[in-house]
Amino acid sequence: MQEIIIDEEFRNLLPALDEETLRLLEENLLQHGCRDPLVLWNGILIDGYNRHKICTDHSIPFNTVDKEFDFREEVLVWIISNQVSRRNLTPIQLSHFRGLHYKANKKIHGTSKQFVRQSEKSEKEVFHSESVANRLALHYRVSRDTIISDYKLAEAINAIGEVSPEAKRKILTGEIEVSKNRLEALSSASKEEIKSVALKIEEGTYERRKSRTPILTEVGAGPDSILPEIRKLNVVIRDFSGSINSMFRQLNNGGSVELKAVLKSYISQLEDLYRNIQ
Repeated sequence: MQEIIIDEEFRNLLPALDEETLRLLEENLLQHGCRDPLVLWNGILIDGYNRHKICTDHSIPFNTVDKEFDFREEVLVWIISNQVSRRNLTPIQLSHFRGLHYKANKKIHGTSKQFVRQSEKSEKEVFHSESVANRLALHYRVSRDTIISDYKLAEAINAIGEVSPEAKRKILTGEIEVSKNRLEALSSASKEEIKSVALKIEEGTYERRKSRTPILTEVGAGPDSILPEIRKLNVVIRDFSGSINSMFRQLNNGGSVELKAVLKSYISQLEDLYRNIQ
């Protein structure tokens, strides 16, 4: 049987399965065998980590299929795209994957340009960070700013993971909630600050920073009950803005005028809601 290599970076890209899901997968493999082949790249496992472990533990036969990629970053993009299309990801997991996708794509295009002859450069797209962000914004139907923010978030989470893999796991599973703004700020923080945050998360002593802006709530509703909804609204508006910007670029002038009119009506409703807050 072919020796399979486990790459920690690739494996850590995959969200951990909860105990119940893992148990059901194990039962299914024991009853029906491993019907889907594991995917390899140069002998390295890139899809099927949970199945591989269960099959190895119980001596269940399995097949493999090989994929070809030129760069390691292409493998990262393939794994990310595979996970995004296959799983129900939480907002923080999706942001993390988009940030990693952006980082990998930047490196791929930077590497590919090294092999382009000077005379051919005018005939090829120049893959700089801005164009990569725009392409991914269209792909994920979010704004370019969201992609850049996700990149900073992913950098912070990875930096935390280098100090404490357990802290990284807690963030991505939602066991500990760290705001996206805080994570983005940590992307440029000192190693000492990142280490401090990582250890607090691991130990369970991390406390979120309180918002400096007081939020008005309905009578009987505490700030803890409304803050999560406000955060959800912020994510929805940010992602919706990206989708609308993409639509504007695809519409003719008449369609743009109509879309602007619809947006104006929604803005008016939000303004009315704002004025009604006492």
